[in-house]
Amino acid sequence: MAPVNATDVNGSKAYVPVKKTLPEVEENGKSSKGYSYETLVETANFLLSRTSVRPRIGVICGSGMGSYWKEGSLAENITDPECIPYEEIPNFPVSTVEGHHGRLVFGKLEGVPVVAMQGRFHYYEGYPLWKCCLPVRVMKLIGVQTLIATNAAGGLNPNYKVGDLMIVRDHINMMGFAGNNPLHGPNDERFGPRFPPMNKAYNLEYRKIAKEVAKEQGIDNIVREGVYTCLGGPNFETVAELNMLKMVGVDAVGMSTVHEVIIARHCDMKVFGLSLITNECVTSYDHDSEANHEEVLDVGRMRQDTLRQYVSRLVQRFASSDDASP
Repeated sequence: MAPVNATDVNGSKAYVPVKKTLPEVEENGKSSKGYSYETLVETANFLLSRTSVRPRIGVICGSGMGSYWKEGSLAENITDPECIPYEEIPNFPVSTVEGHHGRLVFGKLEGVPVVAMQGRFHYYEGYPLWKCCLPVRVMKLIGVQTLIATNAAGGLNPNYKVGDLMIVRDHINMMGFAGNNPLHGPNDERFGPRFPPMNKAYNLEYRKIAKEVAKEQGIDNIVREGVYTCLGGPNFETVAELNMLKMVGVDAVGMSTVHEVIIARHCDMKVFGLSLITNECVTSYDHDSEANHEEVLDVGRMRQDTLRQYVSRLVQRFASSDDASP
């Protein structure tokens, strides 16, 4: 793939604005510089110069999905891996959370060229949402067409058990209700439209394929489908908060993914979301247990082989489905 042209990535959908550099954006009462299109092109070209892989699918490895440990992780399935630590990538933040390795892994899964993020960036680390989502836009610039966003989540649906997998059918953007959205501020139409629709955020065909693959692999008994929501964190939720979310139809709760999906759909990427249920949410004051990050990692290790095989197969099937599409 040739270096990215800063004036044309989305083809006929690209409209070059009068201002090619975004003005300063207010963030938490302070004036800060958002990532301009040209800045992200610089990052994309750096990555293209460091690897011969031209990925079609991008995978975000969430907490407990091998983003911290190497053995048994999804990245271990990537053949001929080329790893680039975040600290070496221009303009990239650095993950500060245990359970997040902090590198991009380029290579192939089931013969499909991919890039995997081992470690993501969170709002609770102090990063604004537009910075948390930088990797997704960079993926788009280097040619990624599909985003697979995985996460660890608390199971709010009473039918969910620890270790279950949830295909994300939809999300509720709680942070967006408070006006905190990664698309807040001036819009650059070279990425996408001012008002992107979200009613088809999670690709229907991919969700059908995911259910088929679950049956083929004999794990359909632990694969669910539901609604995810992201809260700001870093604290886990109160009983009252969880009961409120349950009332509005939330099945699983986490601290990521939603804003990444919004950015991916904004720049016309197909999206598949997958949650690993790492704990059962406490919705009663009489319950003695408490959520903690250690159990997230423990359940991730327990399910790592299943996840590795499942996501690897999904990558192959998604790519085949896209090739067959007109």
